[in-house]
Amino acid sequence: MQPNNSEKKPADRLLKMPGKLNRGPVDFKTRIAGHEGEIMAIATRDVVTAQQTTSIIQAVGIMTREGFRRLPVVDAGTHRLRGIVTVGDIINFMGGGEKFNLVQVKHNGNFLAAINEGLREIMTPQPVTMPITGSIEDAVDIIITRSIGGIPIIDAEENLRGIVTERDVMKVLTTENSSRRVEDIMKTSVRVTTPDTPIGRVCEEMVRCRFRRLPVVVDDVLYGIVTATDIMSYLGKGKVFKQLTTGDSAEVMGASVRSLLSGELYTTTPDRNIHDVAIDMIRKRVGAFPVIEDSHLVGLVTEHDLVKAFAEE
Repeated sequence: MQPNNSEKKPADRLLKMPGKLNRGPVDFKTRIAGHEGEIMAIATRDVVTAQQTTSIIQAVGIMTREGFRRLPVVDAGTHRLRGIVTVGDIINFMGGGEKFNLVQVKHNGNFLAAINEGLREIMTPQPVTMPITGSIEDAVDIIITRSIGGIPIIDAEENLRGIVTERDVMKVLTTENSSRRVEDIMKTSVRVTTPDTPIGRVCEEMVRCRFRRLPVVVDDVLYGIVTATDIMSYLGKGKVFKQLTTGDSAEVMGASVRSLLSGELYTTTPDRNIHDVAIDMIRKRVGAFPVIEDSHLVGLVTEHDLVKAFAEE
């Protein structure tokens, strides 16, 4: 497996692209070779992948080490896309949803046995994809309408050729200034949790509500934020094994969220311009900012919110 080279994409020149996306086609040299569309200019081409036989714990280790929220699953020989495993699938497996049956039913609650199963057991088969001929506008439409944070890109033979994410698209869209502020686009009805909530209950909440993050609040004051990636890293960095004495899943998921929180907490305020917030989010490599006013949590703004807002302008 090759390391991800997402910071050296061939078309970071797109960040200097003048004008909005609908002002006409962009003249990409890559379009000449293989009839590639403009999406390939912002996509990661050197994609880290796994196979269906890769174990769950191996995949979690890769995703944690590389900082990925998703890992395409391909055939070893042909590189044909077979599925994708996302941080949502991992949270589902760890206790949030029906994939937890692999632990509870097949392995009678033995978490250590379950994490050595192959990815075919928990991956999402037939994920939403884009063709290599696709446009950035196509990607924006999929991200907004399907609420998908990462889209595999395939050729006519269904071989994986790249992947494009919300963050890739946001980098392009932030070449446009905006008059809108955080308070115009943030979610104000925010589900929260507490530091002492068990990890398993947070997983259930994330899966049920299709969230990737939950602010952690004490007496209406923001204490931290727990993300699906934090929970996955609890497994990927081996912290979970320090909690185990019997290998039972209850030991894994009974620990409190408090143990997952780091000292780093990035926030924003309602009056900030969304362009500046998007740039901050890209630089800090995070997917959301809690919105704070007078030391209290008043909302949450995510990459998805920003992509949608910029696309509407």
